[in-house]
Amino acid sequence: MTGADPAGPVTATDDDAAELVAQLRALAGADPAEVRQVVAEVLAALDRAAGGALREHLPETIRVDAGLEAPGRI
Repeated sequence: MTGADPAGPVTATDDDAAELVAQLRALAGADPAEVRQVVAEVLAALDRAAGGALREHLPETIRVDAGLEAPGRI
């Protein structure tokens, strides 16, 4: 049989999380607005991948920043 080995889902580790935090901190030192934009894009992509289910778990300000909700909607 050919193809990928179905060893199971890949899971993030504490090391992965620490590396991501370090990268975001380094980026934030250079340009905090750029970090906000990157995070918004990542959240929007994750929401699309989740079929729109992620947005209901995010605070309104983050949903607006990520383009997941129209501003001023209450």
